[in-house]
Amino acid sequence: MHDASFAVVARVGDRIADLSTPRPVIDEDRLAANINRVQSYMDQHGLNFRPHIKTHKIPALAVAQLAAGAKGINCRKVSEAQVFAEAGFEDILITFNILGQQKLERLARLNERISALKVVADSETTVDGLSAHFSGHKPLTVLVECDTGGGRCGMQTPEEAASLAKRIAAADGLTFGGIVTYPKPQSAAAVEAFITEVLQRLQSDGVECPIVSNGGTPSLFEAHLVTSATEHRAGTYIYNDRQMVRMGHCSEDDCAMHVLATVVSRATADRAVIDGGSKALTSDLQGFSDYGLIVGYPEARISSLSEEHGVIDLSNCTGPRPQIGEKLFIIPNHTCVVSNLFDTMVFHRGGVVTRVEKVAARGLVW
Repeated sequence: MHDASFAVVARVGDRIADLSTPRPVIDEDRLAANINRVQSYMDQHGLNFRPHIKTHKIPALAVAQLAAGAKGINCRKVSEAQVFAEAGFEDILITFNILGQQKLERLARLNERISALKVVADSETTVDGLSAHFSGHKPLTVLVECDTGGGRCGMQTPEEAASLAKRIAAADGLTFGGIVTYPKPQSAAAVEAFITEVLQRLQSDGVECPIVSNGGTPSLFEAHLVTSATEHRAGTYIYNDRQMVRMGHCSEDDCAMHVLATVVSRATADRAVIDGGSKALTSDLQGFSDYGLIVGYPEARISSLSEEHGVIDLSNCTGPRPQIGEKLFIIPNHTCVVSNLFDTMVFHRGGVVTRVEKVAARGLVW
């Protein structure tokens, strides 16, 4: 049995430089600036904003996003949505095809519990399964997912999307709620063309389309170019990460999350080893050749990860090199995965701990 003190990772007033590592830490001022920056943009362009909580998985942060002006939240899985429903959220969009009896039963309970639950579908199989389960119960709102170039889920043509929308509108137990897409970045013209054709087809068939939901942090600041959209969804923006810096969405100074790690070995002149491996930094490369950006040591490369070790190649460093015992601040390649690796998140202002939040939806990927 664990000692009760084992769970205490930090206390308000602690210096983050004194924390046990590896540990992700969140800069409060950067966090607030990211929330306000994006919400201001959406307000300026008259778009509803629906933050994706998969990045942080923390109800308190979603409360802050809604307080800034967001309209509802986006979840990926039913289990995530359940956590946020229990925290009092009523307007939830789950952007994932939901299949299987267990998931459908949990979805039905969630639909009875909150006022504005919405899901997506991109096949007749998914729609028919939802209809069979929700027939005779409180209707479930379903949006058609469209592949406008992202190459993941979604109907492949406007004709197919409109056809599935009509199937939803006619199905027992379902209400057609609109269309949703997660496009590739910098493709606003193609997205708008696809959506426009879907809307024209639906209009000609007398089908109302209340919501047109566009998405993604990488394409966030071109959201206004998709003029048919009624809302935009984004998650990573709240923390930002190395990938978002590379894509020009933000600067390093906008990255609110750092993974704090300690140098535990300098076995050779050109090698340092930190106490953060794939269980702290994630093995996601996101197109990079290394596993994170070390603040203050831009020439150092986290060249490989094992579970608990990160190996840093120092051979290109022309200046000082990190020493044993030194704590490093690392901007992760992909911040969303890091959130799912830790039970708690430590927040700070000016290097002093302000709060510790439980990552309430951690591990809920079903």
